[in-house]
Amino acid sequence: MSQAHEIKQEDWMAKRWRPAMGWLYMAVCAFDFIIAPILWSVTQAYYHIVPFVQWQPLTLQGAGLFHLAMGAVLGIAAYGRTQEKMAGANNGGLGNNGPDLSQGFGTGTTYVTPNATTVNNINQGSGVNNGSPTMGGTPSFGSPNATSPTTGKPTGPALSFPVI
Repeated sequence: MSQAHEIKQEDWMAKRWRPAMGWLYMAVCAFDFIIAPILWSVTQAYYHIVPFVQWQPLTLQGAGLFHLAMGAVLGIAAYGRTQEKMAGANNGGLGNNGPDLSQGFGTGTTYVTPNATTVNNINQGSGVNNGSPTMGGTPSFGSPNATSPTTGKPTGPALSFPVI
């Protein structure tokens, strides 16, 4: 086999294994919950088996561990693909080599890239969100210097309300 052909097969497997797992899981579920029960009942009726015995789904044997495992594989694969897209693994994605996203990712959005410090506040109301909302001069949530003005003792987190 030529090296180019091996690379082509490797690329297909590397790119298509996640959708292939999804289609495989869908096919197994369709067989076990739709096709096999119908064929089981038809076969029993054709051969006059009395009493009829209900189909026992194969994938539910062993406490349904198959479905838990496939759910984990597909869930982790989806999460991994999302991380790849966010890192720019597909057509530039949202990686550092793309446009400047330090002001958010679109008009009126609150999305902030992981290394950005500002948020695009267009269409977000007249208030400016500087990252530390306060109300009436009261220190914001998590402020280390929040103290009671009468006793001087530390107080709990201050309440803050969104600008409407």
